[in-house]
Amino acid sequence: MSKKISGAEYPLSKIFSSDFEYVIPSYQRPYAWTPDQAGELFEDLIAFFQAEQEEGYFLGSIVLIKSEDSAYSQVIDGQQRLTTLTILLAAMACANDGEDLDELRPYILEPGKKMEGILPKPRLALRERDKGFFAKYVQDLKLEALIDLDPSSLDNESQVNIRANAKHFVRAVAEALPTPEKLREFVTFLLTRCYLVAVSTASQDSAFRVFSVMNSRGLDLQPTDIIKADTIGKLKSESDRQIYNDKWEEMEVELTRDGFRDLFTYIRMVYAKEKAKRILLEEFRTHVLPKNPDPKIFIDDVLEPFADALDAIRNASYSATSHAETVNYFIRWLQRIDNSDWIPPAMLYLKEQRNKPKRVARFFELLERLAAYMHICRWNVNDRIDAYAELINDIQSGAEPDDMAQFEFGDDDHEAFRDALDGDIYELTPRRRNYLILRLDSFISDGAATYDPSILTIEHVLPQTVPADSEWRTWWPDASERKAWVHRLANLVPLNKKKNSSAQNYEFGPKCDIYFSGTKNVSSYALTSQVIAEDEWTPDIVKARQQSLLKILYEKWDIEEA
Repeated sequence: MSKKISGAEYPLSKIFSSDFEYVIPSYQRPYAWTPDQAGELFEDLIAFFQAEQEEGYFLGSIVLIKSEDSAYSQVIDGQQRLTTLTILLAAMACANDGEDLDELRPYILEPGKKMEGILPKPRLALRERDKGFFAKYVQDLKLEALIDLDPSSLDNESQVNIRANAKHFVRAVAEALPTPEKLREFVTFLLTRCYLVAVSTASQDSAFRVFSVMNSRGLDLQPTDIIKADTIGKLKSESDRQIYNDKWEEMEVELTRDGFRDLFTYIRMVYAKEKAKRILLEEFRTHVLPKNPDPKIFIDDVLEPFADALDAIRNASYSATSHAETVNYFIRWLQRIDNSDWIPPAMLYLKEQRNKPKRVARFFELLERLAAYMHICRWNVNDRIDAYAELINDIQSGAEPDDMAQFEFGDDDHEAFRDALDGDIYELTPRRRNYLILRLDSFISDGAATYDPSILTIEHVLPQTVPADSEWRTWWPDASERKAWVHRLANLVPLNKKKNSSAQNYEFGPKCDIYFSGTKNVSSYALTSQVIAEDEWTPDIVKARQQSLLKILYEKWDIEEA
């Protein structure tokens, strides 16, 4: 009798072999990983490759509908990783002018085996809408042609993400693995020491049941529960155990169960000052508990103050006799950043200095600037964590905020920030470009405006597609100049409405009157109001506006002008 469910660990050389023919069912969601997720995966792989000479790297699990006697595998869970790994393999195949292309191609395309009845075909078939696109550019190893495509010309967000990740990997591979020898060493590591667990079942119902169990968010035993038992169990008296159990549970209720687990993750970072390499329980027992062996001191002097700090950060509810609103203002902007890596140093500073509100206000002003810089310049998670680890060291040294080394920008930092702000802002991830546009709008309105990101859309003034007989062509006759400016800061405006494809290509006047104006013929955004006040939208106006907006950002974020 055949097994209903089977699971085994395979190296990538076996995952991308004739044993598996992956197909993404049409009902699956589109490919959604951006360079943030893809870049984090690659950075983790590179870091492990450089640090470990023999250990294997676990990439997670995939769930397949697959019978034991067939390679055909419907992917129920794992398409994001399989697709991203395929793009990475393609980028490495194309590196060094394709020197190792023939060696790597079989991991992307099944070459076929006539004697075994195996036909040539891609190893991974995406959903029907993206299958041909992926095969044409990624699996046929035409990455240069893919990167040259204009993102606005692509059919959907999935294809935009495929192009963006290919572009990211081509650059990242060239930077991290600059020689053919180093690239081959890494490829060997990737194919032989990186593993996925493939869980297979021939039944769709069974596959979805496995997927559901593996992704369950039930109230299972958490690492914090085990730490609680270990900690409170050390107390000798029953009354002490009751008192500290009540304290513990009060913090957990206040922060919620998920928030309480986050608290322990952030505390681990404060003590370890590096990215987690093992599960939270092991990391906490290694880095935190040995330095706090007394249960009462740990709960009273570590856990409670950090919990209070996290609560103030989560709710932007810092209170003091002065500067409180300033602190909460910067916290609210920090909450718009697309990661939480800034929270451990923020918690530590509140814990240590919360009774010095002027210092706290200055710290959070500088922290928001640093976080914005890394956010907009697309720093990867490993570089962010290294920077925040150094900031934690600065805080623990007792330095004043203005004397903290991580808050000091060098010439390279100023240049990188300027280049990012003066680049194609619209091609940033939505979270990044929304943050920048709204932050700039807040600078112009002196912080008086409030924003609801749920109804925000960022629109182009000069359209991405210019009709042949429009005044846009009169103002912008040079196609290369249009392309150079269409995604820049000066040409983007925030709106409180959903996109309207029929209005995006309006002439300038109607676009301002109908599309950019609100219900009372005004806009709630200062940036948009400035555009509405213009009579025309020519290259000279846009270029002057760009310089004006950049100057505001430079002044508010203390960026040196070139």
